[in-house]
Amino acid sequence: MLSDLEIAQAATLKPIVDIAKTLNICAEDLIPYGHAIAKLNVKCLAKLANKPSGKLILVTAMTPTPAGEGKTTTSIGLADALNLTFKQKNSDMKAIVCIREPSLGPVFGMKGGATGGGYAQVVPMENINLHFTGDFHAITSANNLLAALVDNHIHHGNQLQIDVHSITWKPCLDMNDRSLRHITLHHQYGDKTSGFDITVASEVMAIFCLAENLNDLKTRLGNIQVATSLAGKPILVCDLQAQGAMTALLKDAFQPNMVQTLEQTPALIHGGPFANIAHGCNSVIATKTALKIADYVVTEAGFGADLGAEKFFDIKCRQANLQPDLLVIVATIRALKYHGGAALSQLNTQDLTSLQKGMCNLEKHISNCVNHFGVKVLIAINHFNHDTQAEIDCLINAVETLGCKAVVCKHWAQGGAGASSLAQEAVFAIEQNTFKQNTLDFNAGLSNLPLFNSEISNLNCSKTSKSNNQFKFLYPDKLSLLLKIETIAYKIYGANKVEFSAQAALKLKLFESEYAHFPICIAKTQYSFATDSSLRGAPTGHTLQVSELRLSRGAGFIVAICGAILTMPGLPKVPASARIDVTDLGEIIGLS
Repeated sequence: MLSDLEIAQAATLKPIVDIAKTLNICAEDLIPYGHAIAKLNVKCLAKLANKPSGKLILVTAMTPTPAGEGKTTTSIGLADALNLTFKQKNSDMKAIVCIREPSLGPVFGMKGGATGGGYAQVVPMENINLHFTGDFHAITSANNLLAALVDNHIHHGNQLQIDVHSITWKPCLDMNDRSLRHITLHHQYGDKTSGFDITVASEVMAIFCLAENLNDLKTRLGNIQVATSLAGKPILVCDLQAQGAMTALLKDAFQPNMVQTLEQTPALIHGGPFANIAHGCNSVIATKTALKIADYVVTEAGFGADLGAEKFFDIKCRQANLQPDLLVIVATIRALKYHGGAALSQLNTQDLTSLQKGMCNLEKHISNCVNHFGVKVLIAINHFNHDTQAEIDCLINAVETLGCKAVVCKHWAQGGAGASSLAQEAVFAIEQNTFKQNTLDFNAGLSNLPLFNSEISNLNCSKTSKSNNQFKFLYPDKLSLLLKIETIAYKIYGANKVEFSAQAALKLKLFESEYAHFPICIAKTQYSFATDSSLRGAPTGHTLQVSELRLSRGAGFIVAICGAILTMPGLPKVPASARIDVTDLGEIIGLS
């Protein structure tokens, strides 16, 4: 089997103008970045405003493991398969995939790139994984311009009377660099301890991905709180008159990027907040644009459904008035065996016992999505070569007992053809009114939890459905911040207690008075429902430890940092960068 990079480099790419034409987008609506990459310009976006919207499929996953689950690969494979299915039926319907841009941190770190794998990839792979169209550089620059303007204002007399020790705004960098976690800023009014965040964890990135248009982007940037005054008054970006310059840096980046898959399916790749420390979804403007130009839109939410999907529903859908028509949860037999206690080195060996034990993880994700969000769920079994038929049958039967459908997918090896069954089931599930699932009881034994029985278990968060979904949010806007955090902890994570550090408790009291209507963005490990990443399966009775609360005033949510999660990751002992090189002919090798 060729490597992902070798497959991508061997592909014949169509001119991006031709890809756009399949969606009735003409050349003058594009801003080309070479032959295979383009941005959709403002004129194009304006013309789409009154068009009807297509169907939205969200791809999420079970709790990730070191073995890898292939969520992005499945998103791409499903979009390819939908277009293949439409073509075989002589239908003029179109599908598009809508995903996040890769961050250089994982590309050069442990995870590698984020353009899919095997024969389900978006291309040109090297460009997308590296500088692409410069969007992340623009976001980094806008963030750091603000940091410089705060320092400059203090240096030149501090007219706003900013309390130096209250400054919360941090510089950022799109790279893993643990040496920048803690820095000291020297002001004439005194030193200030600070640090860098990775760009994908910044509030500018969150705003970039939640803004509906340039005016909304500018307004949200102006609403960012960077500090308080000596009198305790919030200091906003608009007080520093910085929102215009920040928007100028982001103006071009804000236009969605169009590329293609290996099978020439159009792809919009735009924005990229991490799901373990940010809200984990591509930009609203890209998603809404995709819904106007295609009949079916496949998008993804980062990491497991407890992080990415919950934030997609409770933050992105809430703010952008979106709702999915179907949820696809990616599962692998290898991951299930790992959650059942199997060693990483033994995942390629048949092990029905560990597989059955590990089913609790997938069951919990299904239960969360069906019971708490009211969405229709389809399970995509991302196939690996060492999966045995006995293991596949065991998994399919276990899923069927839950009232769900599980489909084996081989898109990594076969491209869209390998996910054709998944595409057919997805279309059927969306178009039929007979798609039913059992209500799964994973709240057994939780009725004695603090506040669970009265305020949390009886929440009514339904919203008007445009389909046969009964989509609802996990919690209403009016619930207090404390109860929102506890609702996520108890219902989604299976915790039975939430503990706040002294600092977090003070911030909670402060934020409750003015920002209680904001949703919560939990920052925690992606490797477990708990804050302890070593707890596999579906642990219960654990404690969600909230170490810090951060106000993202412009983005419109509160970040709860839990456990040992870091907003500036570090590189592993042997980073992916060690494999990357350039040949004498200028070809990149070793990128994964």
